[in-house]
Amino acid sequence: MSRLTPLPDAAKNPRMTQTPIALVTGASRGLGFALAELLSDTHHVVAVARTVGGLEDLDDRIKERGGQATLAPMDICVPEAMSQLCRSIYDRWGSVALWVHTAVHAAPLTPATHLDAKDWSKSVAINVTAMGHLLPYIGPLIGLNGKAVFFDDPRQGQRFFGHYGATKAAQISLVRSWAAETAKTGPDVRILTPSPMATATRARFFPGEDRDALLSPHDAAAQLLVDLL
Repeated sequence: MSRLTPLPDAAKNPRMTQTPIALVTGASRGLGFALAELLSDTHHVVAVARTVGGLEDLDDRIKERGGQATLAPMDICVPEAMSQLCRSIYDRWGSVALWVHTAVHAAPLTPATHLDAKDWSKSVAINVTAMGHLLPYIGPLIGLNGKAVFFDDPRQGQRFFGHYGATKAAQISLVRSWAAETAKTGPDVRILTPSPMATATRARFFPGEDRDALLSPHDAAAQLLVDLL
């Protein structure tokens, strides 16, 4: 495991300069955790999340696979933290080959007239507002030849999904604009819709669902990477 501070001189570590960098935002659990683990087979993973324990578990799994990770226990909603992260990545490696964004806030289901102000603010901050600095900061690191991947979960307009559906739809709308703007020039901006997964988030949304019929996040990640890499 390495962390972003203090930073070693990349020129002294040939593997770091030769191995492509995968930046995973939201890497401490669920699909982000699984994707980061699998990507470590081919990339040096920069794993971003607020949950330190989850990141440390991820680092253990990556080491078991023979990979390497740099852990960034940061809040994507803090522009200054993301600015420091991107500057550190640039100074250390120069660019990012792949950005995978899985960070999301999934507020509890509730009628639209009963929206909780705290959950609404947190949903807007993580699912929408953070994108306003993540794209301008990370986009230049990807350049014209890299890839950026986002994950849709279209719940807008569904009963009781007011917090989540509205803010997730806003996020994906912004990403679709970026994808349209870069379709001819790059980078390769993709929006994927994973198969239903046995995650903690889905368990809160559908508590009576048969989880044995769902894919594990690891299996879903493996399916997604077949087309992605």
